[in-house]
Amino acid sequence: MLPNLAAFPPDFLFGTATSSYQIEGHAAGGAGRTHWDDFAETPGNVTRAETGARACDHLNRWEEDLDLVAAAGFDVYRFSTSWARIMPEGRGKVNAEGLDFYDRLVDGMLERGLKPAATLYHWELPSALADLGGWRNPDIPNWFAEFTEVTMSRLGDRVWSTAPINEPWCVAWLSHFLGHHAPGLRDIRAAARAVHHVLLAQGRSLDVMRNLGLQNLGAVCNFEYAQPSDDSAAAAQAAARYDATYNRMFLGPLTQGAYPAEVLEGLEQHLPKGWEADMKTIQQPTDWIGINYYTRKIIHPDPNTPWPALRETHGPLPATQLGWEIYPEGLGHFLTMIHEDYAPDTPIYVTENGMAWDDHLANGTVHDPERLAYIGSHLAQVETAIAKGVPVKGYFVWSLMDNYEWAFGYAPRFGLVHVDFDTMDRLPKSSYKALQQALTERRAKAT
Repeated sequence: MLPNLAAFPPDFLFGTATSSYQIEGHAAGGAGRTHWDDFAETPGNVTRAETGARACDHLNRWEEDLDLVAAAGFDVYRFSTSWARIMPEGRGKVNAEGLDFYDRLVDGMLERGLKPAATLYHWELPSALADLGGWRNPDIPNWFAEFTEVTMSRLGDRVWSTAPINEPWCVAWLSHFLGHHAPGLRDIRAAARAVHHVLLAQGRSLDVMRNLGLQNLGAVCNFEYAQPSDDSAAAAQAAARYDATYNRMFLGPLTQGAYPAEVLEGLEQHLPKGWEADMKTIQQPTDWIGINYYTRKIIHPDPNTPWPALRETHGPLPATQLGWEIYPEGLGHFLTMIHEDYAPDTPIYVTENGMAWDDHLANGTVHDPERLAYIGSHLAQVETAIAKGVPVKGYFVWSLMDNYEWAFGYAPRFGLVHVDFDTMDRLPKSSYKALQQALTERRAKAT
C-alpha cells in the first residue's frame, strides 16, 4: 500500500511529528499553566474535560520515544517547544528545568542520527498572557520574540530547522472565530486581531532567529480542500471564501504581503489600525514552507448568515475516526498551488499528514491497514507532484504516537505507536512496522 520509497529523490526526507502539550505531561517539570488547561477545565469544551497534564509522559520517557523514531528509520523528528514550560509566565523569568529538557532532547536526537526540526509554538499559550488578551493583544509579537530569543539562543546551534508557529489558522481562527480551541471565543473582531498578530509574531520571530545567525527557517500552515456543494455560482463563491479564510489568509501575507480580497471583505474593518505597515515584517523570506493536510470539506452558501455566509459538511467519501473525509487529491492540489502561485522557488515539506483511527490492541498487536493506506495514498500524491517539478523535499507522518488530541481528548488515535494511557506502555502498530521495512529498504538501496 506504500509507494516505492526508494524511488523518491535521494535527498528526500522522511520524518514523524509530535507536539509538546500533546505528549509531554504538562503538570510536571515546572511548566506554567496554559490557556488549554483553562479551556479544558471549562465544562463542555473538551471530551471528558481531559487535559495534557499527563499526556504520554514523554517528559520522562523521551529516550524511549526517540529510540522509536530512530528505529523506524526516519531521517527527521519534528517536535515543539512549550512556551509555558520555558517561560511559565510568558515573559521574564525562565524555567531552567524546561530549557534543560529541550537541550537534552535535541542532543538525544543528534546522538541517534536524527535531524531536529523545531516548532516554537504549538498552541500552549501561558495563562498569564491569556489574562492580558493573548493573541488579541498588540504586544504579543514582542512577547513571542522574547520567547524565541530565549529558546533559540539555547537550542539554535543544533537544530536542523525551525518554524515559529504551527498552523496559524488554528491559533487564530479556529480558536477566536469558531470557538473550538482555546481560548474558545466566537468573536470576529478578536479573530481578525489574532490573525494579524499571529502573522506579525511569525515575522518578528524570524527576525530574531536571523539575528542569531540561524538558518533553515520556515512557515507551517494547515490546508483543507474546499469543494463547492454544487455547480452554482453561489456555491463557487462560498467555496472561494472558505479557501480564502482557511488556506490563503496566512499564505498570502507570508509570501506576497497581502490578505486575499475575500478576507478583507469581512475582516478589514476589524484589523488593527495601521495593519498595512506590518506587512513588511510579516513577509519575511522563508527557506521552506510546510503543509499540514488532512481532509476536504463540502461548502454550501448560506446567505441568511453573516460573512462568510457559508456552512460546511462532509461528503460521501470514506472518513477517518474523526469523520474527516479521505481526499489525498487535495494534498496534490496544494503542493502544486503553492509552487505555481505563491512560492515558486521555495522548497516544500509535508510537515503533517496522518489519520485518526479507532484501532485497538488485540493479541499483542495493533493492526491498522487503514492508516497505512492513508499514508500511501498521500505519498503517491507527493510522488506525482515531484514528477511535475514541484520541489517537495520531505514528508512527516502525524503522529509518532497516540496522544492528547486537543478538544477530542484521548479518544482519537493518530499514532504509528499505540500508547496505553493507563500504563504508558508503547507498542509499534503494523503501520509503523511497514514504514520501518520500507525505509530500511530505501536506505539499503541508497548504499
